[in-house]
This record gives sequence, C-alpha cells and structure tokens, in this order.
Amino acid sequence: MDDEGTTRDHVGSLERGLAVMEILARHPAGMTLTEMAEEALLTRAGARRFLLTLTATGYATQAGRLFSLSPRLLTVVRTWLGGASLWTFASPIMRELAGQFNEACNAAVLSGEEVVYVARIPGRRILSVSLDVGTRLPAHCTSMGRVLLAGLGTDDLKAFLSEARIERRTPKTITSRAALGKAIDAARADGFAIVDEELELGLRSIAVPIADRSGRTVAAINMSTQSARFSVAEMERDILPALRKAKQRIEEFFFV
Repeated sequence: MDDEGTTRDHVGSLERGLAVMEILARHPAGMTLTEMAEEALLTRAGARRFLLTLTATGYATQAGRLFSLSPRLLTVVRTWLGGASLWTFASPIMRELAGQFNEACNAAVLSGEEVVYVARIPGRRILSVSLDVGTRLPAHCTSMGRVLLAGLGTDDLKAFLSEARIERRTPKTITSRAALGKAIDAARADGFAIVDEELELGLRSIAVPIADRSGRTVAAINMSTQSARFSVAEMERDILPALRKAKQRIEEFFFV
C-alpha cells in the first residue's frame, strides 16, 4: 500500500486508545484522569473520553478517581494464545535467526524413535533432504534428535539405546549404541548437539533444546546448512550463540 493509502486508512483515535491501554498496563495501581492526560499528552477531555470508553466496554475499571485495566484483557490474550500453537508465535524468532545466517531454522519434538518437524523456516540453499512441517526423521542421526534424546529420563534413554533401530544413513552415521550413548551424554552436558553429515552427506546441523518451566525438554530448534558453508568449528563459534539467544527468547516468552 502506498503512503497516501496508509495515511487515509490510519485510525488515529484507535492508536491513541491503544496507547492509553499501554499506559494503564504500566500503572497497575491505577491512574487519575489528570495523570493519564499528562502521560498520554492528551487534554483532560480527551483522556476522559478514552478512559470512560474503556470502562464502558469492560477493558478498564473505575474506583473513585482511579482507572485501571480490567481482567477482560487477559481473556482476550487467552483466546489468542489458545487459537494457535506455540510455534506460530515462535516462527518470527526463528525467521529472524534464519535470516541472520541465510540458512534453514527448524523445530521438532520427539515421537518414539523419530523427530517430527513442528515448524520450519527454509533457507535459500536447496538440500536433497525434503523437509516440511510433519516430516519425520530418525532421532539417532539428527541434531534435534540428539538433544531431545538427551532430555529423556535414564530408563527411557536406556530403552531407546537397547531397542531403537539404528540405521546407517551415510558412512559417517554413528551406529554403535555405545558411541551413540556417549554422543547423547555429550549433548546433555554441552547443552547442544552438532551432527556432521550423519543424515546426509553435505549436510550439517546444530541444535539446542527448548525447556519448559520445570526444566523438562519439550522440543528442539536447529539450524541446518551445507557443509561447504560452515565448518563444525564455525557453527559452534558463530551459529550456537545466536541459536541459544533464540532458545532463551522462546522459553522466556512461553514458559517463564
């Protein structure tokens, strides 16, 4: 839309009303009409109209001279959050990360012996592995699988290592159950996993776990790249810090 159209369709009164709500949110103890007029840079008459409108629609309450936000806004937020998955809201964080390196960013959860992709921001470089939301890949030879397996309890991990089908996907795939156990232990100790051409030759990926409030691993996010683009050392040096920041933002937004 051009600038003229944007200006024509811009509702200034709505913008000012939303600003009043944001100011009320910063003052949970309540504000007087005069205080609102001063902070919102409105006339007393203008501030009064906005505050009384919010009160009449149930978004604010009035107790004597003080106006405060009402719990109705929480109901709106719960409805919004309930209408989409966590990954709908995490996608902008993942998209920002993918754009930083011009590489793919993915999220997955553990399902039996596999990881299931729940979100994906594709990179510009095409790999032969076809990936999309719903794609399943073996957990033992993927970076997200390693950090998800690292989040299992002792008994569950022991069962996986003794019963899972461990297939060789490339000459680099770890197929020794003992060696795989050590790689998973390292992922738990380090807080990340790098898988170097074990799923497909020419493909490297690095993943970190996503934990809930209790510290339980509930998902993983990774970045995948062609081996010619980043060495293992470069992934740990350059990509890992950014991946950890994205992990922290997702956890703080949804679980803290």
